[in-house]
Amino acid sequence: MPPDTAVQAPAEAAGSTRRLILLLGLASFAGALSVRATDPFVPTIAAEFTTSAERVALLATAFAVPFALIQPILGPVGDALGKRRVIRVALLLLSLVALLAPLAPDLGTLTALRALTGMAAGGIMPLTLATVADAVPIQNRQVALSRVVVFAIAGQIAGGALAGVLAPVIGWRGVLALCGGVALLTAALLFLIPFGGPKEPRRRFEPVRALHRYRGILGLPAARLLYASVFIEGLLVFGTFPYLAPVLQGRGLSSAEGASLEAGLAVAAFGAGGFVYAALARPMLARLGQARMVRLGGVVAGIALLGFAFAPAAAVFIGSGLVLGTGFYMIHNSIQTRVTEVAPEARGSAVALHAAHFFGGQSLGPVVVGLAIGGFGAPAAFALAAAGILALGARLGRR
Repeated sequence: MPPDTAVQAPAEAAGSTRRLILLLGLASFAGALSVRATDPFVPTIAAEFTTSAERVALLATAFAVPFALIQPILGPVGDALGKRRVIRVALLLLSLVALLAPLAPDLGTLTALRALTGMAAGGIMPLTLATVADAVPIQNRQVALSRVVVFAIAGQIAGGALAGVLAPVIGWRGVLALCGGVALLTAALLFLIPFGGPKEPRRRFEPVRALHRYRGILGLPAARLLYASVFIEGLLVFGTFPYLAPVLQGRGLSSAEGASLEAGLAVAAFGAGGFVYAALARPMLARLGQARMVRLGGVVAGIALLGFAFAPAAAVFIGSGLVLGTGFYMIHNSIQTRVTEVAPEARGSAVALHAAHFFGGQSLGPVVVGLAIGGFGAPAAFALAAAGILALGARLGRR
């Protein structure tokens, strides 16, 4: 091989990997855009369909539970048929279902369509993480994964922001149609532009073999620790979010009218903490290493949860959301990176189990935190969550 060709080949491979990460990032953004799009419209939808806000709030559960339950199926399918192929199809299906949602004549139909949207979304982000892991060596993988995660965070924040800004103009039906339109355009882009990156191996999908593979993965002590950790992480952190507004109001930091806005700002600040982490990931890993960064993440997240519990002003409360997001992603992105090495020959399956445990923790979190608040009060409940995330970071940091 001529010398210039030898130099050119790695450069072309690097460019192909960058294109792969960019396209996967766009898919993650489009898939995440509709995740929280209905949250600001709970009172509006309840009034339109003449039902209670509590029933409409279950639209979030209708999205999250199918997302988690579909993972054990989509992981092996991606490993067998090709993760990138499944991501393309999943995004296309998500866009079509999301475009049907604005036509829902009643809450039952809208709930069913949101459940289908969650199932389709389940084929995007977990397989995206596995695809990046296939393409990027372990020494550079955590930084690459953090970049894809930024796209997903941006999608979730943008979905909520669009809902808030455009609500008076196009209403909830228009916002859902817009999210579906963005997903459809992105799906078309993915079908037109080759992903790049290394070629994916493909094989016949065998359900029995997939079950044996899952049993093998769950038999690994390292895998059980990571899955338990991400479950606990989702429970402790996301379980607090539904109670931010009541805590603000109960502690006299905000009025009944302003509590929802300031709680929303705290959640948005949490997402912005993901951007802070992504910007700092490379220098932190170089300076601290993964283990010390995870321990520091536990400390940072624990301080933030104590900030929610004892903040003297709403501004400090909102700032705690930013700190929590930064600490959370220091832990979470490290877990994601380790999960991609649990079973390299069945990476889609391993990451799918990760997503199922994470969303399972998120689903159970509000129940557990609610019971703790009922039994001990909000400050003690948030302090217990802080102690839990601190202990989790310390435990993971020993591995």
